Amino acid sequence: MTRLPSLPPRVLDVVAAAACVAAMCVELARSTKGEPSVAAVIAIVVASLPVLLRRDRPVLAMVLAMTTLLGVVNTAAIYQTIPIPAVLCAYTLADRLGRTAALWTGAAAAPVVLAVLQTYSPHSLLDWNTARNLGLVALPLALGVAAHERRAHTAALVDRAETAERNREEEALRRVGEERLRIARDVHDVVAHAMVAINVQAGVGAHLLDRDPDQARATLRDIKRVSGEALGDLRSMLGLLREDEHDSPVRPVPGLAGIDDLRDGLGSAGIDLDVRIDPDVATVPVSVGATGYRIVQEALTNVLRHAGPTSARVHVSRAADVVLIEVEDDGGAAPPALDGTGSGNGLRGMRERAAAAGGQLEAGPRPGGGWRVAASLPVSVPVTAP
Repeated sequence: MTRLPSLPPRVLDVVAAAACVAAMCVELARSTKGEPSVAAVIAIVVASLPVLLRRDRPVLAMVLAMTTLLGVVNTAAIYQTIPIPAVLCAYTLADRLGRTAALWTGAAAAPVVLAVLQTYSPHSLLDWNTARNLGLVALPLALGVAAHERRAHTAALVDRAETAERNREEEALRRVGEERLRIARDVHDVVAHAMVAINVQAGVGAHLLDRDPDQARATLRDIKRVSGEALGDLRSMLGLLREDEHDSPVRPVPGLAGIDDLRDGLGSAGIDLDVRIDPDVATVPVSVGATGYRIVQEALTNVLRHAGPTSARVHVSRAADVVLIEVEDDGGAAPPALDGTGSGNGLRGMRERAAAAGGQLEAGPRPGGGWRVAASLPVSVPVTAP
């Protein structure tokens, strides 16, 4: 499912670097501890440039951010906004490289911060100011590690869900093959028995037709009874095979009632799922229920892949002879490792499932943000009281 376009990462980096320059220049202009100078402005611009490198070269960007910070300290009388470029670079480094890199970065950056404070700060090393500045080292690294691990966890969940889906489909095909073989054997037994019985009785009837007409008529009635029973059995078996083209007799695919079971698995990945299923849909045919379940399952998988942790709602109702399915999410910030992995096959597959059931499906962005999938599936049987 295609998401609404967002700003390219390079543009975001330029905006972030410009914001760093603006913040430090504003503090420089309002500072009462020194006069603004060209050297100070140049040092501020240079100190903000590592933000542009943080995605491709996070380690180099962090080293440059800590190094150029000294130039700002020596030329500009500002204190509050100096750490911003280093904070951004530290977060990106931890987000890209994970826990180990974050620990090494924290161990290397903490002594540098203490040395700068000892040299340039009027406060004692045991002052609250020292703890605050060390917190500016630890906090972005911790947040970056959390984002990195959450993205890895979400990617593992998506991969596990896709693997489970493939396994279920393969198991369903295997069980369908076994069921078809069983039905083929039953058909063979029914047809063979009926044909042998009819052949013998037809021979007896032909032999008695002139000598004992009453017995011949009884034989013909027996032929009619046996053939009728065989035709009934064949009709039942072939009807089961025709149904099997859309839904296996084993029914490995849950129906609409199984949608509620998706809540627990998605909850561990951060999806707050609200499910509402009207009681009227309990009487829909198995094939319609299986199609609806697959559409909802694919829509929620796309929510996990493209929106990440967010809120989603599923509403299934019935109006006359149509089942209405609606899946909505509130949108979110998809992790880089995940955002852009979709090929569009999921949305196309949902449309094909709906079309195969004689229905329609619409999907697109919601006016207030997020995504909406709406499907209507016709029901060929009337509503009956449960």
